[in-house]
Amino acid sequence: MTTETALAHRDEQHAIAPQTRPSMGILTPSNLAEAMKMAEILADSSIVPKDFQGRPGNVLIACQWGAEIGLQPLQAMQSIAVINGRPSIWGDAMLGLVQGSGLLQDIQEVVSDDGEVATCTVVRRGKSPVVRQFTMEEAKTAGLKGKTGPWQQYPRRMLQLRARAFALRDAFSDVLRGVAIAEEARDTPVMRDITPEGDAEVAQTASGKIRNKIAAKKAGGVTLPDVLDRIGKASDEAQLNEVGADCGKLEGDDKDKAREAYRKRLDVLKKAVADSQQDPAASSISELIQSTDKGIKRELTNGAPYSGTISFYETELARIKAEEPKEHAAMMAEYERIEAERNGTDA
Repeated sequence: MTTETALAHRDEQHAIAPQTRPSMGILTPSNLAEAMKMAEILADSSIVPKDFQGRPGNVLIACQWGAEIGLQPLQAMQSIAVINGRPSIWGDAMLGLVQGSGLLQDIQEVVSDDGEVATCTVVRRGKSPVVRQFTMEEAKTAGLKGKTGPWQQYPRRMLQLRARAFALRDAFSDVLRGVAIAEEARDTPVMRDITPEGDAEVAQTASGKIRNKIAAKKAGGVTLPDVLDRIGKASDEAQLNEVGADCGKLEGDDKDKAREAYRKRLDVLKKAVADSQQDPAASSISELIQSTDKGIKRELTNGAPYSGTISFYETELARIKAEEPKEHAAMMAEYERIEAERNGTDA
C-alpha cells in the first residue's frame, strides 16, 4: 500500500461530518438587527408552522440551530418541532441530514414479522456497522404500547423510528450534534419542578429570604393532608400535575411525603392508561375519531406534509368514512383549511 493510499484510507476511517454552514439564499443577515428583521418577516408569514407564527424569537433560534446541523432557514422551520418547549426534528429529517453528510454508506431497517422487534443497522464509511433495536416489550415498559395516537395505530412504524434514532445518533453524533428525534420527544412526559421557591442556596441571600417570605404567604392554607387528599382523588395526569405545584409549597418531611405520594399516584395513573389501551381493536368509533383527529391536527400544525400525514392515518380515516361519513367530511374540510392557511391560500 502506497503512502498516499494509506493516508486516504486513514482519512476515510476517521472521517467526520463537514463543518460547513448552508447557504441561506436571500436570507443572509450580516448582523443581529438584520437577523431579527428576517425573523420578524418569517414570523408574520402564514406558511410557516404555527409554532413559529408571531414568534420571531423562536424563528431566529430555529434558523440558527438549523444552520448548525445543516438546514437552511425554511427547511429548519419545517423540520424542527417544538415539543414540551424544546426543539427536535422529525425522523425523516434526521435520516436526511445523515444521508446529506455523505458519510452514510448503508442503512437497513427491519421490523420482525410479529411486530415485536425493530432493528436498524447503519454503516458509516470506514467504520463497523452500528446495530440498534427497539422492542415492543421496551415500549410496554415505557408506557408507550397501545398509547392513543401513532403507538396505537402504527406501532410498527413507531418501533422503526425509535430504532432508527438510536442507531443514527450513536453513529453520527458529529452530524446530528445531540439533536433529539421528535417522535421520541413527544412521548417523553413533561417534567415539572416542584422544588419550593428559595431552597438552601437561595436562602443564603437577602433577596432569597424575601422571596421565601412571599412564597410562604402564597402558600396560604396548603397542608400535607390536603395535598395528599387531592393526590389520591386525581383521576388523570393533568389533575395530578395541578396538585404538583402545591407539593413544592410544603417544607421538610411534608414535602418529601407529598413528592412520594405524587410519584406513586403518577405510576398508578400511567398503568391504568396503558392497561385500558391494550386492545386497540376494542376502541369505539368515537374514540377513534377523537384520537385520529387530534393526531392529524398535531402533525399538521407542527409542519408535517399534508399528503404524508393523511396517508399515515389512511386506515383510520377509511373506517371513519365508512361508519361516520358526515364526521369524516367535516374532518377533511378542517384539515384542508389548516393546509390552506399554512400555504397562504383560500380553503
